[in-house]
Amino acid sequence: SRGMSYCLHSESHLETGPIYVRENGKLHVVNQGAGGVQNVAPKARPFSLFSRSFSVELCMNREDDRARRQRTDHFIFTYTKEGNLRYSAKSLFSLVLGYISDNVDHIDSLIGFPEQIAEKLFSAAEARQKFTEPVTGLRALQKFTEAYGSLVLCSLCLRNRCLVISEKLEEIKSFRELTCLDLSCCKLGDEHELLEHLTKEALSSVKRLLLKDNRLSDAGLRRMTAPVRVLKKGLENLQVLDLSCNPKITDVGIGYLLCFKKLNCLDISGTGLKDVDAVIKRLQMQIGLVHSKVPLKEFDHSNCKTEGWAEQTVLQWEQAVMEAMKPQGNLRSRVAAFHFYGKKHRIEEVVKCTQVEPDTKASGNLQFYKENIQNCHLPLKKEVAGSHELKNNKKRALAEQEKERTSKQKHLCLTVEDWDLLNTY
Repeated sequence: SRGMSYCLHSESHLETGPIYVRENGKLHVVNQGAGGVQNVAPKARPFSLFSRSFSVELCMNREDDRARRQRTDHFIFTYTKEGNLRYSAKSLFSLVLGYISDNVDHIDSLIGFPEQIAEKLFSAAEARQKFTEPVTGLRALQKFTEAYGSLVLCSLCLRNRCLVISEKLEEIKSFRELTCLDLSCCKLGDEHELLEHLTKEALSSVKRLLLKDNRLSDAGLRRMTAPVRVLKKGLENLQVLDLSCNPKITDVGIGYLLCFKKLNCLDISGTGLKDVDAVIKRLQMQIGLVHSKVPLKEFDHSNCKTEGWAEQTVLQWEQAVMEAMKPQGNLRSRVAAFHFYGKKHRIEEVVKCTQVEPDTKASGNLQFYKENIQNCHLPLKKEVAGSHELKNNKKRALAEQEKERTSKQKHLCLTVEDWDLLNTY
């Protein structure tokens, strides 16, 4: 028709074209449009209602993407068995939970808030990976740790995860009321900030501390035990301590451990002790620790794991670190090429945690336990004959023990170096 040809060749978007209505399978012209051209012959080509430049996406761009997402997030879209699209409105609780989790870093405080709702809020924010963000993640995590403490995390295992510690040090320091902390094979050293944080009041609840293979020395033990020896604060509740594979720890460093009166299990295998027999006797006389002939179950790392609301959060941190290290994995092919063409290249191997350092294998297994604590020596064989002798030795040593404590306490706990350390806290 003339109206149809005018619609196909019209270049003015302001003029209204013809209107078509399909009824019973036939197309009818309702309006011819203003100013129709009559002398234009139709061309033989397929008819289309829309021009090539028309796009539905152009209409959708008028709205903000965020506004569209918020409008559709209020509904749950599903399909019936017949294939029809069906939607149902979300509950008010889920809508509010999603909104708060998106803005969790703006929460003022969660103290006094119900734990059941807080756990769901934490899971929702964790699913959105809010705690992995650099600045806002730390601020959001602190709101939960200061309000719920051990519920957020009661046990933290960072064994051989020194990269996670370096990347998320402030987040790790925000955890409070931890009962178990595993820092084995992290090569931290005496001056690391995390070891200094162990003496703070926030970690006074730690009962299991595993510091195997961390390049510790007597100076590190002196700093770590200074608050307990002088102020009776810090790690005073410590029950299990692993200091194995630290060759720089000598007999002097073991003397600082005598302030841990609640200590039930101790592992000093692979340390640089000079007089092993004297150390064994000193531990038995002063804090009642008996040398074990069999490896103890407390130090096999089978029961150490991350537990709490933030368990998946720690895994997200580890995955983020691994993703950041992926580009470095291509360097292996370059190293192989260098070797092929005769160029020498130093290969950095991953440091693995060894059971006993080669220089201190002569000392053997130096694990200690208290006889009246059953949880520390489940694999041990009970020695009836030796137990009577140990009891007699304890009775005889009571008087000497009190004398040593009163005479050595002033020299051991109140030295000038200790006071200098305490002034730094």
